Amino acid sequence: MAYDRFVAICHPLHYMVIMNPRFCLLLVLVSSIISILHSILQSLMVLHLSFCTDLEIPHFFCELNQVVHCACSDTFLNDVVIYLAAVLLAIGPLAGILYSYAKIVSSICTISSAQGKYKAFSTCASQLSVVSLFYCTCMGVYLSSVVTQNSRCTATASVMYTVVTPMLNPFIYSLRNKDIKSALKALLGRETIKVPIVLRVKTCP
Repeated sequence: MAYDRFVAICHPLHYMVIMNPRFCLLLVLVSSIISILHSILQSLMVLHLSFCTDLEIPHFFCELNQVVHCACSDTFLNDVVIYLAAVLLAIGPLAGILYSYAKIVSSICTISSAQGKYKAFSTCASQLSVVSLFYCTCMGVYLSSVVTQNSRCTATASVMYTVVTPMLNPFIYSLRNKDIKSALKALLGRETIKVPIVLRVKTCP
């Protein structure tokens, strides 16, 4: 989305050429393949660990960091892989997002009209808030586990980036679209349908 906003604001005349369906499909495939490979790698790393018989994960789902720390065997290699993958998969996209928005801000500053600046900033502010919420809570979960083992705070932070952030995405990206708004209004029955009324005059015999 950061790259989409970057192209839309910095190169508006070339938007349809750059963000063509083939390129969008390629972005989805690359992100999906990377996620699948990361999941397979972490799953294979966990299979080499040994766990005790009586095991309870103080979490509402099997958070990878919590599962690894419940193991009875040495988890040094797992920790190295987890934090190395976090650096590659989190810092890399974050650097791209920051670079995109730095270019966006510099382009917005060149806009002369105040209305144009407000429109451009409004399209980016909502996404930046969700990105900040996701990264702050995700980093809080993985960095706090090194310092403390407060399972309640960790579970709360995990809810923020696994549940709250995906729930906010439809409101941010879809409900701002005029077509989605009109379709939603029609679905909820808020849009009144004007039906022509035909009056018939009955003549007495």
